[in-house]
Amino acid sequence: MSFSSDVKEELEKVVSGPRHCQLAELAAIIHLGCKVERGGPGLENAVIFSENPFAARKYFTLLEKTFIINVNVVKILQAVKILDENGAVHRLSEEANPILIKNSCCRRAFLRGAFLCLGSMSDPRKGYHLEFVCEYEVQALQIRQAVCSFEIEAKIVRRKKYYVVYLKEGAGIVDLLNVMGAHQSLMLLENLRVEKEVRNSINRQVNCEAANITKTVNAANKQIEDILLLQKHYGLSNLPDALRQMAEIRLEHPESSLLELGGYLNPPVGKSGVNHRLRKLSEMAEKIKG
Repeated sequence: MSFSSDVKEELEKVVSGPRHCQLAELAAIIHLGCKVERGGPGLENAVIFSENPFAARKYFTLLEKTFIINVNVVKILQAVKILDENGAVHRLSEEANPILIKNSCCRRAFLRGAFLCLGSMSDPRKGYHLEFVCEYEVQALQIRQAVCSFEIEAKIVRRKKYYVVYLKEGAGIVDLLNVMGAHQSLMLLENLRVEKEVRNSINRQVNCEAANITKTVNAANKQIEDILLLQKHYGLSNLPDALRQMAEIRLEHPESSLLELGGYLNPPVGKSGVNHRLRKLSEMAEKIKG
C-alpha cells in the first residue's frame, strides 16, 4: 500500500473515547464522504464514497459506538439530524456544525475523519505534501481553520472544480499527523526526515570539500606554472633566499597545502607567510608575462 493508505489504515483504528469527539469525527465523514440519495418515494439512502474502505468501516464503527445501534437507513438519517442543533438536516454542501468542533479534542477527531474521506499524502521519500481535496469551498475553509487552530500553516488552492487544502512543510505534516493520532506514521516520517537531513548534510560537506580540493589544486597548478616561468626567464638562483626556497619547496611538493609547505621551510613559516611568498612569486611572473 501507499504511505497515504497506511496513514488511513492507522487512523481507522483510532476511536476517541468521549461521545462528543465521536460525533465530531462522524460529522466529518457524513459531510465530506457521504451522499444522501433518494431511493424512491419516501426513501432515502446514505452512501459513503471513498477510494478505500477505511472511511466506510470507520463510519459504521462510529455509528455503532455513538448510538449503540445496528446500522440502518432510518438511524443513519437520524445521525445526520443530530449534527444540527435545531434538529434540521444540514445540506452536505455546507460546513459541519461548528458547535461539534468547538473543543480542540473534537477538532482532532474532525480532522481524522476529514483525512479518511478527502485526504492524501505523498511518499515522504520523494517529497512532503499532504492535502484535502474538497468539492465545496466552505468545506475547505472549515478544514483549513481546524488545521490552523493547532498553529499549523495550511493553504487553499483551486484545482479545476475542487478546493484543495494543502501542507508542504515536513514539520507541519508531522504536527498534523500527531494531531490526528497517526503516531506510527509520524515516527516513520520523522525517521525518514532525519535520514534525509543527514544525507543532505553529508552531501553538502562532500561537495564543499570537493570544491575546496578543486580550488587548492587549481591554485597549486597556477603557482607551479608561475615558478616554472620564473625559472625559465629569470632563474631561481637569482631570487631572494626566502622566495627561492619557497619556489623549490612548491616544485618538490605540488600537492601539499599551504600549511604543509610552511612546515618544509627552514625555519618553518605559517600559512599566511607561505601565501605571502607565493603571491610575490606570482606578481613577478605576471610582470614577465606583461
